[in-house]
Amino acid sequence: MKIATWNVNSLRVRLPHVLNWLGREQPDVLAVQETKMSDPEFPVAELAEAGYRSVYSGQKTYNGVAVFSKLDCCDPVTDPTGFDDPQRRILAVTIGDYRIVNLYVPNGGEVGSDKYAYKLDWLSKMRDYLRLEFEHHPRLVVLGDFNIAPEDRDVYDPESWRERILCSTPEREAFRALLDLGLIDVFRRFDQAEKSYTWWDYRLNAFRRNMGLRIDHILVSALLADDCMGCRIDVEPRKLERPSDHAPVVVEFRA
Repeated sequence: MKIATWNVNSLRVRLPHVLNWLGREQPDVLAVQETKMSDPEFPVAELAEAGYRSVYSGQKTYNGVAVFSKLDCCDPVTDPTGFDDPQRRILAVTIGDYRIVNLYVPNGGEVGSDKYAYKLDWLSKMRDYLRLEFEHHPRLVVLGDFNIAPEDRDVYDPESWRERILCSTPEREAFRALLDLGLIDVFRRFDQAEKSYTWWDYRLNAFRRNMGLRIDHILVSALLADDCMGCRIDVEPRKLERPSDHAPVVVEFRA
């Protein structure tokens, strides 16, 4: 089973990139974030022609999450108990014996702001929700754009980002609280190149200078971690014309 996550930063703009990537990589499942389109606009037919079923929770202009799968998806959840939030940031589905929770975690704006408080509260509620998911789904995958760089090695210049948004201590503690549920950051289970990132600002020629952060993650239960054959970041789509500012992350399991 090959599962991937990718913040596409507008599916309307990036659909050709996504379809080309699906054709090249042939993942069984792709979770995307920031689709930035309402449900009636969703390109169901184009994805079906590429061989993928679609489940989506959209919102015009902002946010939006979706899952594309070669296999049937069932038991979708877009509004977990405890989340009174109109923003479309969560989509959980069952595919085979995998429970996949696709997240677009709030950015947080800047440390100390109302948006920052919203982000930390959102993460606390997400931890409670994932605890319940774990009780029913031992083969759990939690993936998406977390908008958190968990460690200094996930930041191109840790000192310049010290206690800034995406890298602040409370955000990193919230990320570790998710791991404490029994989830594993599967990217770190394998040897990886130094300075491996998933997001680069469009400004300052950041991608070419590799001024990036690793903020897109795939977290899995210990049961799945034992079946994992590898996890990697695919930077090739970031090289394209009019790319997303994020790169896909891909994990493969034995079954």
